[in-house]
Amino acid sequence: MTSETNLTNTSYHMPAEWETHAATWLGWPHNADDWPGKLPTIQWAYGEIVRHLASGEVVRLLVNSAEHEQQAQNLLSRVGVDSSQVEFFRHPTNRGWTRDFGPIFVRSDDGIKLAIARFRFNAWAKYPDWELDGRIPDLLANDLSVPAIPIQFEGRDIVLEGGAIEVNGSGTVLTTEECLLDQEVQTRNPGLSREDMESVLCGSFGVRNVIWLGKGIVGDDTHGHVDDLCRFVNPRTIVLAEEKDSHDPNHHILEENRERLEQARLEDGSPLEVVRLPMPAPLHFDGVRLPASYANFYIANAAVLVPTFNDPHDRIALGILADLFPDRPVIGIHAVDLVWGLGTLHCLTQQQPTVAGITD
Repeated sequence: MTSETNLTNTSYHMPAEWETHAATWLGWPHNADDWPGKLPTIQWAYGEIVRHLASGEVVRLLVNSAEHEQQAQNLLSRVGVDSSQVEFFRHPTNRGWTRDFGPIFVRSDDGIKLAIARFRFNAWAKYPDWELDGRIPDLLANDLSVPAIPIQFEGRDIVLEGGAIEVNGSGTVLTTEECLLDQEVQTRNPGLSREDMESVLCGSFGVRNVIWLGKGIVGDDTHGHVDDLCRFVNPRTIVLAEEKDSHDPNHHILEENRERLEQARLEDGSPLEVVRLPMPAPLHFDGVRLPASYANFYIANAAVLVPTFNDPHDRIALGILADLFPDRPVIGIHAVDLVWGLGTLHCLTQQQPTVAGITD
């Protein structure tokens, strides 16, 4: 990372998601086009998400206006959310996918400073409306009085979304070739090579090891985000989505990724432990396959929130994750409606790590 601030000589890294949060960020839902005919239902789903998050950390909500804030307050009060655990920030957004446009926080290696790794956002190189979302990291850096460190390569701003990467907090980052290297479809950074992107990832997140998977799951309109298929659950263990039906197009995609992980190594040269996580049965809307995946869970301070889909595999996925997270409850959140927007829990959330034990 490069910056003109006085922090240029300080090393930063991105903590793992299971490390203690000062807060979780969400954008209160308002774009009806993301959830056709379901926006009121989605707002109630958010209420359930916030209720569970607020039991263990502050929830910071982006709202478009005073009216928008009042709407959120009223709903959260009705579902029993402790209002002292919720903070509102009035900054208009285009959409609510905070993982991707929101602040990607990094912490100094000495644990006493927080910063935002300031990537450029362009709506997944797909949608035309992104200017409001693109301003959010700078606005929040100002609100929080932390630096937003511009991420560049050879003087060029780098495009990257939070859902494109996954870290273990110990020196390894996981991503996909489809998202970051494809030069034909939804190209984020035209002309940048694998080596260029590895340099960016290592410099931005304080890692020294990059593991490349191949493609993302079918139905993912981000073109290959890793948080729909493969996640770290501790520094050495990964859960990988599995599709056993050989006729499902996800079967071959996920098996190819499994083969890559079997050959991959962590930052210290040791192999990963790979745990298989089932896929739910396919879900469709208007003839389009939706990116339903249990891998899109979110690790909060007081719980692990897991999307569920009224599917027989729900209980299996919850059981696997419960075994992997013995230190906090694993809670299913109904996500059949959420996934109409082409994402679920991890896509909606972004964690803010603690700094030197301070939680604000």
